[in-house]
Amino acid sequence: MMPGLPPSLRFVQRDWLSSNQVVGFDGGEAVVVDTGYVKHADLAVALMRRLLADAGGARLAGIVNTHLHSDHCGGNAALAHAFGCPIAIPQASAADVAAWDEAALGYSGTGQRCPPFRHGATLAPGDTLRLGGLAWQVLAAPGHDPRSLIFHCAHERLLISADALWEQGFGIIFPELDGDSGFAEQQAVLELIASLPVDVVLPGHGPAFTDVRGALARAFGRLAAMRADPPKHARHALKVLVKFLLLDIERIESTQLIERVRDATVMRAAAARAGMTYEAALAWAADELVTQGQLRRDGDWLLDH
Repeated sequence: MMPGLPPSLRFVQRDWLSSNQVVGFDGGEAVVVDTGYVKHADLAVALMRRLLADAGGARLAGIVNTHLHSDHCGGNAALAHAFGCPIAIPQASAADVAAWDEAALGYSGTGQRCPPFRHGATLAPGDTLRLGGLAWQVLAAPGHDPRSLIFHCAHERLLISADALWEQGFGIIFPELDGDSGFAEQQAVLELIASLPVDVVLPGHGPAFTDVRGALARAFGRLAAMRADPPKHARHALKVLVKFLLLDIERIESTQLIERVRDATVMRAAAARAGMTYEAALAWAADELVTQGQLRRDGDWLLDH
């Protein structure tokens, strides 16, 4: 258990393919926030079984999603099947989930996978979430995702920040890739977080941290750089999306990369925003990732490093 957390909470740090998870225990029942990517769904189930057993045989009573990017909800279906628990999602995404609109949910647009699932309850800004026997205020966190939520527990000075704030930044500002507003919304979210009483942040990726002021300073600086050079943000997004793809599939022939993501509209939009043709943008992103040691080449193959 991480120092600074109440005994009713567990923070599970995952990786950059699967989001972190926060598990709250209350009276023999548990609720988990976010579930990771589908590739690691079996691991998510195994981790949950171990956490429940360590808690004396608690029952998983629910899943809650901060937002519905594939790395945060890809384990929903597997966990719901394994434990028979309901799923609560942001209210703003409910219609898209009910229709299972992969374009609106962002899966087809990024070339990512997410097994269909059904939701029960919804959460909206202003609601109160019960997690680990504690009351958490549900707050809107547009920017990275217009429909994303974050959860703040004022009593314990804790924040579940999803991809709105990491120790070293925050997630891609996806609306900006399509020419929509996102930077201003991210600025407002960071200002909101700065106004909250928070001692410990439980982010969607990377370690939990206590230097909230330092993380916010880095985030504000990074956002200012993005606003000053939107094409640079688009180029960064392309690299992140190509790296994510290789984390998922692990290897692909270089000549097949364009075919794999030919219909990925979000990636196409990022290429256009960066001022490159789609084919040139993908080749550039792969080359940059190889140069940075994030990927490697083996003949005609591109491999995750």
